[in-house]
Amino acid sequence: MKVNKIMTVRILFSMIVLFGFASCSKKSSSKNTSSATGWKINDPNGGFQYNSSFTKQETAPGLVLVEGGTFTMGKVQDDPMHDWNNSPSQQHVQSFYMDETEVTNMMYMEYLDWVKRVFPPTDENYKHIYEGALPDTLVWRNRLGYNETMTNNYLRHPAYKDYPVVGVNWLQATEFAKWRTNRVNEAILEREGYMKKGAKVVDVDANNTFDTEAYLVSPSTSFGGNEEIILQKTGRGGKKAKAKKAKGDDADATATAGAEGPTNVYAQKTSGVLLPEYRLPTEAEWEYAAAADVGQREYNIYRGQKKYPWKGQYTRSGKRQTRGDQLANFKQGKGDYGGIAGWSDDGADITAPVKSYKPNDFGLYDMAGNVAEWVQDVYRPMVDDEANDFNYFRGNVYTKNKIDKDGKLEFVTSETIKYDTLSNGKVVARNKPGEIAQVPVDENETYLRQNFSTSNNIGYRDGDKQSTRYFDFGSAEEGEKISEKKRMYDSPIHKVEVVKDSTGKIDSTAKLSRKFDKTGKRTTLIGDDVRVYKGGSWRDRAYWLDPAQRRYCQQEIASDYIGFRCAMSRVGPKSDFKKRPRN
Repeated sequence: MKVNKIMTVRILFSMIVLFGFASCSKKSSSKNTSSATGWKINDPNGGFQYNSSFTKQETAPGLVLVEGGTFTMGKVQDDPMHDWNNSPSQQHVQSFYMDETEVTNMMYMEYLDWVKRVFPPTDENYKHIYEGALPDTLVWRNRLGYNETMTNNYLRHPAYKDYPVVGVNWLQATEFAKWRTNRVNEAILEREGYMKKGAKVVDVDANNTFDTEAYLVSPSTSFGGNEEIILQKTGRGGKKAKAKKAKGDDADATATAGAEGPTNVYAQKTSGVLLPEYRLPTEAEWEYAAAADVGQREYNIYRGQKKYPWKGQYTRSGKRQTRGDQLANFKQGKGDYGGIAGWSDDGADITAPVKSYKPNDFGLYDMAGNVAEWVQDVYRPMVDDEANDFNYFRGNVYTKNKIDKDGKLEFVTSETIKYDTLSNGKVVARNKPGEIAQVPVDENETYLRQNFSTSNNIGYRDGDKQSTRYFDFGSAEEGEKISEKKRMYDSPIHKVEVVKDSTGKIDSTAKLSRKFDKTGKRTTLIGDDVRVYKGGSWRDRAYWLDPAQRRYCQQEIASDYIGFRCAMSRVGPKSDFKKRPRN
């Protein structure tokens, strides 16, 4: 009887194992078979190619995952400034990635080195590209202070390599993020066999560069269309093959070998290898990541509200091992930027090397103190949670790829670079060779849409014509452009006139004409070129360390206490782990 029981158990176990193998086999085979048509996916003979084995987004260099969720944005314990610009509102942000630390001098120097090699400033056509990327080292100067050591050494000297970069305005921070996107994706394509090894260093120049968006739309034009650099792969997981130029428009990023062999493919969105763009975090993302309320989560609620990115109501550590140590780098009082030399010193008088203090519960360093940080948002006194409470962001300006008169994509070349002159007289490049030229969206994209109706949405519900006290919904003049005298925000208007030659290029020998707005009747500093920056810095009192505090600065202005870090959107599931209740 006992033997029969053992045999029965063995038979059942064998059946379970066989059934498991059969299920796995069936699952494996169905993975590469279309549930829509029954056709084979990733057939080496051609047809639909798709990365059906994709698991999750790769964590890009320097980033950590911040799992999204709901939080109270703008909630502060103290408001002695009475700004009324951080009224609490419930918001929800999607999961995203954020830089573990602020962008350092060494990281920014790598960017400058690349720009200088690819767009040499000795060439008059590229001079303003490199100069436009340089941080303003003169931000360290003070009329009644000796700071020439930082002016001359802070950016480039290796003693400051791990210190956060400063003197960078909002526009420069945004350009750095674009550059970083392209260099990271370039390295991924090289690793995956879609690009010749070493080409990103050896073969790159002003006319042969890589741009992620341009590659996705027209891969064969990257690196000047050099087929020795931009490679194709045969099918999914097949051997590498040299790219054959596709006839006509290659916007579908494929070239078929026909009867000669299987389909050769470039990396596409469907390949899943290229990462989304690096960018500045939105204000909501930054505040959510800095507060890190996840560390106070119990089941489905937060146990109280944090005053700082760490637990507790004080700026000094209460733990036995580190009791009394400062938890951030900030100004402790008048003439006190670090404390008495010795035990109570916070370890820095100006900025401090990144990772000098403990990270918050998301693993992010220096979310309070060290340097304040630029975020994407255009500043407005109120966060309009009635209009949107999901991934809140003010600053959307939608564009589309420019199509020339022949119906083809228009790429930026060395001859068609556009330069903008900022209100402070600095000339910066609006675009660079290898990128796709952009134009504002028009009624072809906005007609009968309910979610957006214009290209520029910066002033929506607070700054547009309908928001002003002069707007009359029943007036016949409703469609007319509002005059400068009736703007919602009456900020100064500084103008700089640049002399250009007959070809439209800037005459570098001509003197700039600067026209300052000297009127004393302006009522505000707020405008569409004013951006939010968050977090306290080495120059700020503890009051500004609260993640909910917000300030603003013109996007063209740099300082010795504002830096930045990058973020990246997450594609796919909210989390990598299965959910379970806390405790």
